[in-house]
Amino acid sequence: MDLKALLVLSDGTVFEGTGFGAVGETIGEVVFNTSMTGYQEILTDPSYKGQIVTMTYPQIGNYGVNDEDIESAGGIKAEGFVVKEACEFPSNWRSSTGIGEYMKASGIPGIQGIDTRALTRHLRNFGARMGIISSVETDPEKLLAKVLAHPGISAFDYVKDVTTKSIQPWTEGIWELIPRGADSSVLKGREKVVVYDFGVKLNILRHLVSAGFGVTVVPAETPAEAVLEMDPDGILLSNGPGDPQAVTYAIENVRRLIGKKPVFGICLGHQILGLALGGRTYKLKFGHHGGNHPVKDLLTNTVEITSQNHNYCVDIKSLGDKVRLTHLNLYDGTEEGMMHVELPVFSVQHHPEAGPGPNDATHIFSRFRDLIRTGSSC
Repeated sequence: MDLKALLVLSDGTVFEGTGFGAVGETIGEVVFNTSMTGYQEILTDPSYKGQIVTMTYPQIGNYGVNDEDIESAGGIKAEGFVVKEACEFPSNWRSSTGIGEYMKASGIPGIQGIDTRALTRHLRNFGARMGIISSVETDPEKLLAKVLAHPGISAFDYVKDVTTKSIQPWTEGIWELIPRGADSSVLKGREKVVVYDFGVKLNILRHLVSAGFGVTVVPAETPAEAVLEMDPDGILLSNGPGDPQAVTYAIENVRRLIGKKPVFGICLGHQILGLALGGRTYKLKFGHHGGNHPVKDLLTNTVEITSQNHNYCVDIKSLGDKVRLTHLNLYDGTEEGMMHVELPVFSVQHHPEAGPGPNDATHIFSRFRDLIRTGSSC
């Protein structure tokens, strides 16, 4: 029997549908993702901690889920899931279970059967909103009161919830349909990189290994001095969830690392780097979430289709002449990347590792390797 569920936004907008996944209630910032596939990677992306994800593509779950296509350990990181239709009978040779059962096992509630086009238009017009999904309470007024009592995602440091608890090596490279022999030229000179785990996606680690790095992952609160004692050849600041200004310890640690080692930042790491350099960040109206965002690389004058997942941006102008703008979002003109004009430091706002999404920007990992080897990322 269908279980009635409600999605109530903080402005009082109510959507009625049916529940799937876990029976229960969840609160988060409601955002929309424009990817057609990759829902398992999206749900397990730590950057979605604190958020309820709405898929704009109407049919979700048709190829099921499996034990491999995850972007973090420990199950789903998103707070909830909103779809037009969740497929109950997935078909794929790699599938081990359906999306509903997968969410139920992780204790994540979802809602389906609502007009996701109307919800997406609402978020585009009025901006991302806090919301609540419930399949246990059917009174919209009571649910609205719970949403309004929530302080919002900027009040929390979600990085502490998703970061690793210990220093760990990583050795797995990117997956290949037809495995190739090891590239001896890569294996011979394997530089060491330390990854600050603010909510790192596993595909970032895979791409680092495949680009020729020996990778060590450290907790988000690891002191800068401890990282320098490890004597890495470079430092990567990973993606992660929430407002970068809430991660004060990371900003301070990165400030102490700048100029000591080559630094590469991705998404939240890009924002933390901008704050550490003395700049400011600002929140987008409804964020960038999906696998089809065109970004112009100003260094090569080429356009790449990118995977994105962020609600905040670095105001490059606030950094004055310290940095050079390197990437530009062609949808709305927002800043997507920067490089320091003197130091071996650069970052991008989008996700070059994909997972899910296109692979147009994966060359940026080689750019990081070249920066370490030659001192230039151009």
